[in-house]
Amino acid sequence: MSTSRASWRNTTHDWATDVDLGHLGRIREKPAEFAPGGVRHLILEVLAYPADEAASTGGGRCAVTLHPDGSVSVADEGRGTDTRFDERGRPVKKPVMASKDLRFFDDPGAEALPDGHPRRGMSVVAALSEWLVHTNRRLNGSWTQRYEHGVPVTDLESVAGDGTTGTTVRFLPGAHLPPLTDDLRRFADGWPGLSVVVDDRRGG
Repeated sequence: MSTSRASWRNTTHDWATDVDLGHLGRIREKPAEFAPGGVRHLILEVLAYPADEAASTGGGRCAVTLHPDGSVSVADEGRGTDTRFDERGRPVKKPVMASKDLRFFDDPGAEALPDGHPRRGMSVVAALSEWLVHTNRRLNGSWTQRYEHGVPVTDLESVAGDGTTGTTVRFLPGAHLPPLTDDLRRFADGWPGLSVVVDDRRGG
């Protein structure tokens, strides 16, 4: 059902804010603060979202792929990112990549990720990546969208449904971030209820 965006209740993100350039710029100015440990921390920020869903539904699975080009993809089998239709019938996805997570970002008591550092949200990943592609499959439609340094550079582009639901986030971390050098598996096991498989295709 199509409804006015003004009537949508904010829970994790502000539905009225598609892109918060000031927020993204703040993250880019202080990568060591917002991504301590570099690429590893970005991966854990992404994994925290399927972990949330696994906790609420009783379990879930997720696959992390480390690609030869340095990019990382995280694919889950959840319900997909919340997508609604406004009063004009246009699809609107929750702005998880380009605005702050209201639960964590400015909260000094925010939960810690398995690396011991505070959780800030998916916008940290988007802002500190050269590019990020968010592919979303829900029962009410599937789409993909590309970001560069946290800013969307495409609209939602429809993709054919395949009968599944879930989210895939593939991103290329900025070259200035410390690379992933340790075994991600010991951190990926940090959420009870979420089964994480790591596929390292980097070679060497």
